[in-house]
Amino acid sequence: MLRLRPIFVAILLAFAGFAAHGQQPREITISTESAASVWIDGVSYGKTDAQGSLVIRTVSSGAHTLKIRAAGFKEKSQPLTAVQRGTVKVVLVKTTDEAELAFQDGERFTSSDRDKAVEAYRKAVRLRAAYPEAYVAMARVLTDQGNLDEAQAMIASARKLKPIYPEASAVQGRIYKEDGEEAKAIAAFKRAISEGKGFQPEAYAGLGLLYKEKAETFGGSADFENETKYYDLAADNLSKSLKQLSGAPDAIVIYQLLGLVYERQKKVSQAIGLYEEFLRTFPDAPEADAVRSFIVQLKKNNPSQ
Repeated sequence: MLRLRPIFVAILLAFAGFAAHGQQPREITISTESAASVWIDGVSYGKTDAQGSLVIRTVSSGAHTLKIRAAGFKEKSQPLTAVQRGTVKVVLVKTTDEAELAFQDGERFTSSDRDKAVEAYRKAVRLRAAYPEAYVAMARVLTDQGNLDEAQAMIASARKLKPIYPEASAVQGRIYKEDGEEAKAIAAFKRAISEGKGFQPEAYAGLGLLYKEKAETFGGSADFENETKYYDLAADNLSKSLKQLSGAPDAIVIYQLLGLVYERQKKVSQAIGLYEEFLRTFPDAPEADAVRSFIVQLKKNNPSQ
């Protein structure tokens, strides 16, 4: 049964606030320009509507960093305090910075025309040599195109400007994984987690997917000891990624991956519980009907659950 849509591999992800066990999430409403992209702690929570509003119901306790970017406006970051609830107003200022405008063009083209996206990012770094975010964004698109050597060069350029850069390390892990260099991929993902002081949901997701695939390979060759070992590692890392995503849209894919791992581990009650949590968190997601069918099938095949 196909559970995952192909969007996962682009994960990898750009990601958000840590939700510890026992903590109740809070709701905030971002009020700013229309169609503005919203991040909390580097995790994307989507875009504001035509009225410039975005409701986020899963912000964990503690202080965070809020970042907003809208076409034609200067990017703005501001603290999100541990007690803030309700509406958070963010005032953006128009920009004439050609490098920033080129970067925004790159973001706009990423999902529709990768060649134009790369061209726009190249323009951004020509106009502003010290632009590590543009180098990393370009590395992501080049990886999607299969230009892995050039993607690595972009990561190297970003790291020269910003030696400790968790996102760059996570993207480098993905590049190594795409190139079949598992050991280097694992090292890069772990470096990202270390650089992020334990917070790097993209890297945890990358490790989880890599370990899941290794488990499947061992299972296919009847090496059940290693299959069990790597499914355990996959579940551990995907669980950490899911907690750190804290209800962000990218968590949708991680729920499905982790649920599938639990099923492969024969942890039926945990899989059902995870899917039910998904439906509480994302009741209107396009994947919701499929997830409901997973629950029905699991209960049918396991009447005691």
